[in-house]
Amino acid sequence: MLKEQIPHLVAWLQAKVRESHTKGLVVGLSGGIDSAVAAALMKKAFPEHSLGIIIPIKSHSQDAADAKLVAEQLGLTHYEVDLSEEHDSILATSVNQLNNFAAVDSNLRMADANLRARLRMTAVYTAANLLNYLVVGTDNKAEYYTGYFTKYGDGACDILPLADFTKHEIKELAKYLEIPEQIINKPPSAGLWEGQVDEDELGTTYYYIDAYLNGEQIPASEQEIIEKLHTRTEHKRNTPPIYKKTAI
Repeated sequence: MLKEQIPHLVAWLQAKVRESHTKGLVVGLSGGIDSAVAAALMKKAFPEHSLGIIIPIKSHSQDAADAKLVAEQLGLTHYEVDLSEEHDSILATSVNQLNNFAAVDSNLRMADANLRARLRMTAVYTAANLLNYLVVGTDNKAEYYTGYFTKYGDGACDILPLADFTKHEIKELAKYLEIPEQIINKPPSAGLWEGQVDEDELGTTYYYIDAYLNGEQIPASEQEIIEKLHTRTEHKRNTPPIYKKTAI
């Protein structure tokens, strides 16, 4: 039964902190189900040494409200830092400078989205450094397999407690952990731009990805999408390649 995984997850988190000689755990709270489940597990593992950070960047106000709801229900220490101005400054400067010698508009939306994710992780790691905490990643198995995360953004973390759980299993864990229903039923979104929905970007559904990962038969067209995503994003799951000196 999936509920029986919870004490093992809690013990694993405690072991990772102990092994790293750190003091606790920090996570970026997005208002979505994955970060809510991670936060609930953190709170069980380290009641006095867990932190959630809410980081709106021109985000929908409901996301921050949902993140606060989760933190307050869990009794999780949390704070909010709005990085919208910092985001605007970096993006505008980069676009203005680069437009002097190259057309960059076609890549603007993705650069904008990835910058948001990387700024958020910068804020999380700053808190982790100050407190001597580990950063908890929130990717589930479907996201990790398809590479649906920003390299050095939400993909940057110290530990990944949920990466062996499908999206369906995350929903089950959320129910056992008493996460609010409105969070469980919320359409999955990375909150990278207005109206952004995960499954639209992926080109397939979490239902099909979960089924594929469980070894079930799915339509060939969906399997092709999933396998292409996995292959294309392999670099995200590996450390950067290192050039080895050639004997001369």
